[in-house]
Amino acid sequence: MRRVFLNGCCGLALSLLTGLGVQAQTDQTETLTAPIAHSERPMLNAQKPLASAPNPDEVPEAIARQRQVLAAQRSDIVQAEQKQQAACWQKFAVNGCLREARLARRQALAPLRQQELTLNAQERSWRNEQRERRLQVKQAETPQGAP
Repeated sequence: MRRVFLNGCCGLALSLLTGLGVQAQTDQTETLTAPIAHSERPMLNAQKPLASAPNPDEVPEAIARQRQVLAAQRSDIVQAEQKQQAACWQKFAVNGCLREARLARRQALAPLRQQELTLNAQERSWRNEQRERRLQVKQAETPQGAP
């Protein structure tokens, strides 16, 4: 608690002495966290079931496309965090800034992780359906009296 207070006081004193001001630091932090919170790419609608696609053979391709979009969004978030961390090293209170950068990254990645889990569940259900269909075809092809 005392260390945080001292870091805050020292940072404030240093910023006042250099003429930067506290407002400039908060404005810079807000601009750095904006790319993490708001990605340019649209968010996926991974909640809709892919199994209801017109052609069941298209389900793996749709899942792969959605995974590519998720990967691109993830890389955007990681790049924004790296930029924010680079800016943190220019500040006096580096550890607090790095902690905020990691928190912003985790918060931005949480929805992507949920969408990824939904895609995994949809892929599992599609695979189960395909396995059931193959078993039904195999049972229909085998004669009734065969072991």
